[in-house]
Amino acid sequence: MSLTAMPRAPFVEIDSWALKSNWRTLAMLAPEARTGAAVKADGYGLGGVIASKALFGAGCRDFFVAWAEEGAEIREAMPGKNCRIFVLQGLDGHAAHLCRSHRLIPILSTPDDVSLWAQGDETDDDALPGVAGLQLETGMHRLGLTDLQSRKAAELAAQGRLDLALVMSHLATADEPGSGLADEQLERFRKLANRFPFVARSLANSAAILRGPQFHFDLTRPGICLYGGQASLEASGALRPVARLVGHVLQVADVKRGEHVGYGGLVKLKRPARVATVGLGYADGYPRSASESSTGGQGAPPLVHVAGHRAPIVGRISMDMSMVDISGQPEGAVRPGSEVEFFGPNIPIDDVAVRAGTIAYELLTGIGSRVRRVWI
Repeated sequence: MSLTAMPRAPFVEIDSWALKSNWRTLAMLAPEARTGAAVKADGYGLGGVIASKALFGAGCRDFFVAWAEEGAEIREAMPGKNCRIFVLQGLDGHAAHLCRSHRLIPILSTPDDVSLWAQGDETDDDALPGVAGLQLETGMHRLGLTDLQSRKAAELAAQGRLDLALVMSHLATADEPGSGLADEQLERFRKLANRFPFVARSLANSAAILRGPQFHFDLTRPGICLYGGQASLEASGALRPVARLVGHVLQVADVKRGEHVGYGGLVKLKRPARVATVGLGYADGYPRSASESSTGGQGAPPLVHVAGHRAPIVGRISMDMSMVDISGQPEGAVRPGSEVEFFGPNIPIDDVAVRAGTIAYELLTGIGSRVRRVWI
């Protein structure tokens, strides 16, 4: 379907300059480490291949994906590029084959992962097992080798049966200022990583970069901050919004006092209002919990930006549409076809997330497939 075939369809405008600027800012915050980039979940919902290309242009050479298929797609889109692509979620036979054939680096998180990778390529007895990384369990209890398991992996590495490019772990509370658990994980990581001398170390995601140099080690791997989410109450303020989610006004109507708006009739107008119906709803990734009648979020319903002003959402968000109270706008300023920003430079994504009772990660990765991705 051509872009002109759906002129009123919702779209997300993605600022590649802002993405690259954010990467450079995060790189400057950790000058003693290499700075990578998490491009998993299709580049946090915005387009993994094009995000990787943009970040490569900014200087990034280390990319992190969840699945081997994601890594293979990025490698094929960047043939000949001198970069490393790490696969975070372990191995099976198919993933091992993809990693070897596309020069991906699997992060081994279980004894089975280690055993499978150490076996090498069954189709070529002379082939080396290939380079891998290790995930160490330090207190999150999600993925990672335990103390004993990491000891056995260190023995394999010392015997030359495991060629390691990285040891890493993940913090559970990096975005919580003053978290004692983050400091505990840091110490456990140091202890376990010491078993792998001369192997690069990685612990810091976006929020951990902002916590200070003790978390940076050799390679950082920012995610949400690249895409415009702050990930910390103490963010530097230099990060720029990357994604702007936009819908178009379908109808403007005057609604009398005492009338109900939206599904369930839970919102009854206390005054006459001018209501704009916008062609964007929860099927496009804007959560139903952001509805005025919802109790999932915190405080008032989220605001949108239309015709140079902010305006509140009114009533329940439906699958394809949302209603906005534009009573405070000048007569005729909002009309069918007007653009409405749901988050972006004028409506911070983290503010929307708080009011909807969720996080910026979920808003970005939840953007619907029918929403056009427009890179600028």
